[in-house]
Amino acid sequence: MPQFDPSSYASQIFWLVVTFVLLYVLLTRLVIPKISDVLEERSERIANDLERAEALRREAEDVIAAYEAALSKARDEAHAAIAKANDAISEESQKRQSAFNAELSKKVASAEKRIADAKSAALAEVKGIAKDVSVEVTAKLTGLKVKEDDAAKAVESQLKGAA
Repeated sequence: MPQFDPSSYASQIFWLVVTFVLLYVLLTRLVIPKISDVLEERSERIANDLERAEALRREAEDVIAAYEAALSKARDEAHAAIAKANDAISEESQKRQSAFNAELSKKVASAEKRIADAKSAALAEVKGIAKDVSVEVTAKLTGLKVKEDDAAKAVESQLKGAA
């Protein structure tokens, strides 16, 4: 094997040094800077992505806070509108109830007046019928003819005594 021959050690060391220096120069001038650039670019991209993500997170939190504030405001407005509507309904109900009560009172008063008038008319008619009947009954039972004025007085006195 030629690499174990001591006479070729000098040329092998020379070529080892030349190859090593050449490889070192190639790596330090071409490969390592490209790798460094790629790593730096990735690092910057990651940092930018993290910053953008943080900004988006803050923006999302702001949007959520605004949404919750708007939702709370809408709920408050809805509650106020419902309360206002309930008050208006209650007020309208009371107005209608009082109008109904007033109309009912008028109708009751009118009905009571009609009842009183009907009672007076019926009582007057009863007096007339009682007077006619008493005249007729007296005439048939006793054969005496009673004056209508006397019969009316007798009926009137009996009604006052019964009341």
